[in-house]
Amino acid sequence: MSHRLEDVIALFDGLFLPACNTRLIRGGDEPLYLPADAETPWHRVIFARGFYASALHEISHWCIAGARRRELEDYGYWYLPDGRDADQQRDFEAVEVAPQALESLFAAASGHRFQVSVDNLGEVEVDREGFAERVAARAARYEREGLPARAEAFRSALAVFYGKGRGENPGEAKGEGAPLEAALAAGRACLERRKAPVADPA
Repeated sequence: MSHRLEDVIALFDGLFLPACNTRLIRGGDEPLYLPADAETPWHRVIFARGFYASALHEISHWCIAGARRRELEDYGYWYLPDGRDADQQRDFEAVEVAPQALESLFAAASGHRFQVSVDNLGEVEVDREGFAERVAARAARYEREGLPARAEAFRSALAVFYGKGRGENPGEAKGEGAPLEAALAAGRACLERRKAPVADPA
């Protein structure tokens, strides 16, 4: 099944515009999160360059951010671009483990290829394999202990839409997944079971 941006946007917006007043937006060169303001009445998860993987990654950050941080531009964090020194790279990787772990689970649910990103083109030597192992370990921990509410809802919707075997009948899917409304129903049911995503800790 192809991975169209229109589909992931429809899944995200269908789940989280009603529940969290948040939309997924295709952006330019850099990703960004913007809370609602006087000009735009909804929060915006903006992913870069029309890349499907970028959409999954930015959704992962949003799923981790608590209610207080979702009121701040880019969740109140300061992003260091390429060229980080060794200490800055370690700090970057420490905060990227959890979102990239979620991204890997989203990718698996949608049948999309996942690869870790160390996101540094500077001269610092990066242990990509070690970072990948930490991401995989965190993903396994999520599987054991449970995902954040919004993340579980989104993964459920992805899995049903793309027919990746989280409760739907694969024989009925015939490799093509399920209609959008069935996928959204699965995600909404998950949100209902988890008692509202907006109750996440700050």
